[in-house]
Amino acid sequence: MDKTVSLKKNYEFMRLYKKGKFFVGKYLVLYVKRNNTKNNRLGITVNKKVGKAVRRNRIKRLIKECYRHYEVSMKDGCDLVFVARSSELMPGYLEINREMKFLLKKMDVFMQDVKND
Repeated sequence: MDKTVSLKKNYEFMRLYKKGKFFVGKYLVLYVKRNNTKNNRLGITVNKKVGKAVRRNRIKRLIKECYRHYEVSMKDGCDLVFVARSSELMPGYLEINREMKFLLKKMDVFMQDVKND
């Protein structure tokens, strides 16, 4: 993730929750807000209702990897927060990847059209 910085502070997350646009999918919720920098900033949150630490960390790793895949074709200057939704089934890489692509297209974050995977 060469041009992406992590969101770490609580007020950064809260600003996105209150002032950002959001869209809901089956496994993820994406919050987006433009920032005044040339870098994208990424935050990932997983609630304790999703499961124990092993499951939460697995979902975070999947989201990070899927984001890394799409990072090169994204516009600069966006704050993004992915929130994992609780579900009975553990989503795999393909489900997360498909949903992330759908959400990013919906929020108009891509520079150009992304090929189907």
